[in-house]
Amino acid sequence: MLTFDKLVSMFHQRLDQLPDHRKGGNNTTYDLKDAALGALAVFFTQSPSFLAYQKKMEDTKGRSNASTLFGIERTPSTPQIRNLLDPVPPEELYPVFRSILAALEKNETLAQFRTFNDSLLVSLDGTQYFSSQKIHCDQCSQQRLNNGETLYSHKVVSAVVVNPNLPHVLPLEPEFIRPQDGYDKQDCEIAAAKRWLKRCGPHYAAYKMTLLGDDLYAHQPLCHLVLKAKLNFIFVCKPDSHQTLYDWLDYLQAKPDEQLPTLTRRHWNGQFAEIWTYRYINQVPLRAGQDALEVNWSELTITREDTGQQLYLNSWVTNYQIDDDNVVAIAQAGRSRWKTENEGNNILKNRGYHLEHNFGHGQQHLSATLLILNLLAFFFHTSLHLIDTRYQRLREHLGARQTFFNDIRTLTRYLCFDNWNHLLNFMIEQLELDIPPAPT
Repeated sequence: MLTFDKLVSMFHQRLDQLPDHRKGGNNTTYDLKDAALGALAVFFTQSPSFLAYQKKMEDTKGRSNASTLFGIERTPSTPQIRNLLDPVPPEELYPVFRSILAALEKNETLAQFRTFNDSLLVSLDGTQYFSSQKIHCDQCSQQRLNNGETLYSHKVVSAVVVNPNLPHVLPLEPEFIRPQDGYDKQDCEIAAAKRWLKRCGPHYAAYKMTLLGDDLYAHQPLCHLVLKAKLNFIFVCKPDSHQTLYDWLDYLQAKPDEQLPTLTRRHWNGQFAEIWTYRYINQVPLRAGQDALEVNWSELTITREDTGQQLYLNSWVTNYQIDDDNVVAIAQAGRSRWKTENEGNNILKNRGYHLEHNFGHGQQHLSATLLILNLLAFFFHTSLHLIDTRYQRLREHLGARQTFFNDIRTLTRYLCFDNWNHLLNFMIEQLELDIPPAPT
């Protein structure tokens, strides 16, 4: 059974393998492992002062939640954490994502995320998590502004497992958009996505994944890489960027005896009826040229039945063969890409994780490594929400996400708990909830 303690244990196992960049003469009072655990604890509790409170608790009580909950041996200060983590490449922590996903697969929690064609939908999307006109490092992307100033930024291609019917997403290791050795051009989202595929594709092929992405990803070299990695894709495909494909569609529709296969469904949204019209065609070229990849195209148009007003229009290309039996599911899968923003980036940026806050920029890898630790804290919470009934009940009873974290911050400031179960059991008992506490 996957538990909080096992999640922390997975993290410990990876940290034990981190190479220590310090030379023998450097101050080694604090362990690199404790620095990473300290940063994770701050992100997990969403308490910037968590470590300061725990150091005071150590002085007065001889122990603290930093030790009992996260296994920190010596609690470092924030400046010490930044100095210790700056030389640590974020890639060193990527295996933790894979370990958690494997554990969720093993205990069958991941099965609920499987959807169209029994696959896991993985949405790729670029997002910015830092920008400044003053603070910068060698890993920053640069943009020349109209006023002559330079905007420095950090961006990343995130990869999250989504399901159109679930309120949670599962983050996988991302790929950073940053200057690449041996390249003069600025790095970009599509180049980062290709690196993600080359690095992660061979590992995740066993999970039977289908990649989702916006129109930028419906790019022939990228689609070839997806297929080479034995993955599938459903990418948005817009007319203005895929002229050849839509010229083919216009040609086919112009034939009086050959129309695109069409499926119509009527839906009641609680206020008025909607007409959902699906169209599709198989084996059309993604681009011009004899070497063009043949893809399968589908479209969904939603209109009001009473007025005919168009409410929604989007189209996708995929390697899946499309027919009347699966066109609805393919469109639903394609539309679930928006969950990356709503259940992923929006929560990370606006619901306590403060993804765009500058927790520390550093001169080497600090900003990127802190982002990974923040994503892992988010993954920990999402996993607990999926596997721990006591956690689920507390979140449901307390209502707002902020209330839950406020309680965690307050309780861990004044009381020391033997472990995570002790903390949850205490909350359940004090709230007199009807769930028996787990054995400690």
